[in-house]
Amino acid sequence: MNAMALPVILASAAALILLSALGLALSRAAAGRVLVYGASLAVSAAALAVSVAALLAQDPEQVLTLPVGLPWLGAHFRLDALSAFFLAVVNLGGAAASLYALGYGRHEHAPQRVLPFYPLFLAAMNLVVVADDAFTFLFAWEFMSLSSWALVVAHDRERENLHAGYVYIVMASFGTLALLLAFGLLAGADGAFSFAAIRDGDHASALTSLVVILVLIGTGSKAGLVPLHAWLPLAHPAAPSHVSALLSGVMTKVAVYAFVRIVFDLIGATTPWWTSLAVLALAGITCVMGVLYALMQHDLKRLLAYHTVENIGIIFIGLGLALAFQSYGFRAAAALAFTAALLHVLNHSLFKNLLFLGSGAVLTATGERDMEKLGGLIHGMPLTAFTFLVGCVAISALPPLNGFVSEWLTFQAILLSPELPSWSLKFLVPAVGALLALSAALAAACFVKAFGVTFLGRPRSKEAANPRETDPFSLTSMFALAGLCLLAGILPGFFIDALAPAATAMVGESMPLQRDLPYLSIVPIAARGISYNGLLVFSFMVLAATAAVALIHGLATRNLRRGPAWDCGYPDPRPETQYTASSFAQPIRRVFGTLVFRAREEVTMPPPGSTEAARLTVRLSDVLWDTLYAPIGVFVERVASWVNPLQFLSIRHYLSFVFAALVGLLFVLALWP
Repeated sequence: MNAMALPVILASAAALILLSALGLALSRAAAGRVLVYGASLAVSAAALAVSVAALLAQDPEQVLTLPVGLPWLGAHFRLDALSAFFLAVVNLGGAAASLYALGYGRHEHAPQRVLPFYPLFLAAMNLVVVADDAFTFLFAWEFMSLSSWALVVAHDRERENLHAGYVYIVMASFGTLALLLAFGLLAGADGAFSFAAIRDGDHASALTSLVVILVLIGTGSKAGLVPLHAWLPLAHPAAPSHVSALLSGVMTKVAVYAFVRIVFDLIGATTPWWTSLAVLALAGITCVMGVLYALMQHDLKRLLAYHTVENIGIIFIGLGLALAFQSYGFRAAAALAFTAALLHVLNHSLFKNLLFLGSGAVLTATGERDMEKLGGLIHGMPLTAFTFLVGCVAISALPPLNGFVSEWLTFQAILLSPELPSWSLKFLVPAVGALLALSAALAAACFVKAFGVTFLGRPRSKEAANPRETDPFSLTSMFALAGLCLLAGILPGFFIDALAPAATAMVGESMPLQRDLPYLSIVPIAARGISYNGLLVFSFMVLAATAAVALIHGLATRNLRRGPAWDCGYPDPRPETQYTASSFAQPIRRVFGTLVFRAREEVTMPPPGSTEAARLTVRLSDVLWDTLYAPIGVFVERVASWVNPLQFLSIRHYLSFVFAALVGLLFVLALWP
């Protein structure tokens, strides 16, 4: 079975492409939804099983060339440990989203705009991960961008969704251009576009430095690195919720795969050490900016989208550390940092899929994403509230769930930075560690806000007054993801061992074998003696909670006493007197707001004797958008208005332009050495 893993993956992608045509034909039929999502679930589950088996079996890599694509090149595909891991991430997210969509899709008011493109999106992400030449990779990459863009603008009647789609496709095109230039430089004058030829090529240090910067731009624009994240908080909320889960939990990880494949594999040991400075600096800024923007949001899905930016920063911190350690020959430390990054890829995929699916359940039940209009949903949706709480704890990096493990490993790698000989890294890495610690604390505060304002308290609107629990398909998907968050948190050693072949292939070494350690502990580096036992922490928490419940019920009186709830000195029973999302974030906004958001608070007081309410208006601005993207947009509009008359010229003018271009090209060729 493992020998046929790559053909099975390609057959799965082909089946999803054919399913897209079927979805187009049956998009308006009642059975179309069940057929498309049910078949997508089956195909994703099969591809998941094959990729996990290939990863665990540690078989030799598999290669396959198909006679399609460029005539002299063909389409090359390759399955190794790295691609097997990312295939598992892609298809696990695809299976969870497809199962969820079997129920959630009943509420889709434009299925003809979703069903044809959903399986195409899944197929494209699979093809990116197994592509083994530049042409096939870029073709699949654009295939992924266009299919996801179609899903982002599926609800095209809302103007903000069209704006989100426009910004997304522009950023995606910019990223593809950067990757195209990077592959062109790696291919050289010989035009060696296969990854095997690029891998064996002799690349100069200056060339590889430029390639790394281009790859960082190309993949960072898709992953959401600051300042290339502008599309992400616009596009993720615009898409249907199961698509949002794929965009945030899966597609951004495909971008991480592209960075790892090119920088760690195709370039490899020739990567200059200083490129780690750029990666670490961008990653640290991304962490903090992502969580600060998230704290200011009222839209639940936009809050989750900004937290994707934060977690992408955490992943790139691990990758930047791996680059730094690898450049100086510290293979054990590089393996630790690289494994921490890949483990966080998996962990973020799990809990971010869970949280976006939970937000979709809230949206279905109430029709609202604005947290200021929610509240008290735990009474009508207790199961959704529980799974969402699991996701909140996991993304807040609290033990015993999975988010803690990968962030703890990242911190352990940061603590090894004093061994690096470069003074710039000695100063930068601790600063990045401080930013990571700050972002972890702010993330916990943000999800206290997200869960508390959404599910606790009293309903703030009539839409939230009578919510109904979501459907069984959606609940099954969310509980499965919640269970995996717990499993990866209490038994992380098995997941770390599964990543060992990928780490060995990319950085030359892997973390110590964890399954042989006593009591299922994990040890980052054997020589340091530091360990963590998630199962022990979980067991202690269960025993402590059980003992506390038994003690309280054993000693407390059974007499029932009723009284008014503590009102903090404001005896007003209206829901409007509760803490809101804005009031919860106010202290943090006042600390960081002036610098990061140019925040302004305007108080409008009614005149004496007036019965009108006083108003507090908070105005925030996106500094990065205003200073970077808005001027570019103005410049493009001016250039377009200047160039626009060229489309109304006569045929004689166009022939003159063609002649001038040919003369210019001949002149360049004559001067070419």
